[in-house]
This record gives sequence, structure tokens and C-alpha cells, in this order.
Amino acid sequence: QVQLVESGGGLVQSGGSLRLSCAASGNIFRIRNTGWYRQAPGHQRELVAAITSGGSTNYADSVKGRFTISRDNAKNTVYLQMNSLKPEDTAVYYCNAEIVNYLGTRDYWGQGTQVTVSS
Repeated sequence: QVQLVESGGGLVQSGGSLRLSCAASGNIFRIRNTGWYRQAPGHQRELVAAITSGGSTNYADSVKGRFTISRDNAKNTVYLQMNSLKPEDTAVYYCNAEIVNYLGTRDYWGQGTQVTVSS
């Protein structure tokens, strides 16, 4: 009933940029908080950046100044602009959204998109 579809991952050289997108579709009344998480092999999933419905943001210390999260509420889409990428940014990136619909309020996850940064 609700789908989050991520796109924009890929292979990039160190210092390069990528822009991730996450589009939500289905039965949606409203989207509250949204965020991007990542998980590298052998590591736990961690929060990269989050944005509220009002536009307030917060970032992991490791990406501050390099990554920017934004959202287009009319398109139910959240973005992650990643600049000055480093090899340690290599991970699968997941989109998360707190969605309100007729079932209530619950968290939804995308399928993940691979980001690989070569040195």
C-alpha cells in the first residue's frame, strides 16, 4: 500500500557527488519525519540525515558540511545531495519515512541503493 523507491546510487570517485532520491507512493495522508540511513558491510545501520515535515534537519557528524537533505512535499520525495564523497561513505543507503494513512502512523523503508566511492 505504501512504497518507497530509491534511486541515484552508483559508483563515483573520491571527491565526487551523487544525488539520491526517494519517492513515496500509495496510500498516504501525510509524511512526517523522513531520513536517510546507511549500512556498510560489518557495520550497523546508522542515521545519515533527517528532515522533519517543517524542514528542520540534522546530520551525522561524519557528513556535516558535505551532505544536504531536502524534501518536496508536493511530490512526496526526499533527496540527499552528497558532495565531496569519501571511500568511507561506501554503503547501502536506505530511505525511511514516517507515514500517516488510514492504518495509522508507521515507519516505512525503501529497498536500499548502493553507493560506492573509489579512492
